Amino acid sequence: MRASVLGFVSVGALAAAVHYIVALLTHAWGWQAASANWMGFLCAFPVSYIGHRHWSFRGTEASHVAAFLKFLAVALLGFLGNQALLWLALTYTPLPFWCVLGMVMVLVAVSTWLLSRFWAFEHD
Repeated sequence: MRASVLGFVSVGALAAAVHYIVALLTHAWGWQAASANWMGFLCAFPVSYIGHRHWSFRGTEASHVAAFLKFLAVALLGFLGNQALLWLALTYTPLPFWCVLGMVMVLVAVSTWLLSRFWAFEHD
């Protein structure tokens, strides 16, 4: 389990960096916060799935199709939570986009790991 957590943190950090950088760049180019966040998610998702499938949860017995569909569901659920929290924070606090996005991404990461470990890439 410790290796799974280390793998998840490593892959997750890489995917989060992609998400964060792409979202900040597209926001700086004039995109609305929600659209910039979507673009970051879309660019980070392949990094996340491939990294988790081949490193974090390499001991999984789930087929690629089953794991992909479950991981997609987990990622979309996490992203919906991300979007909701982002909207709430940007609407009701004076915090800037870059700060809110970073905080929200960290909050959502824990639930994503739990769902990924115990459902999408389930082990015996």
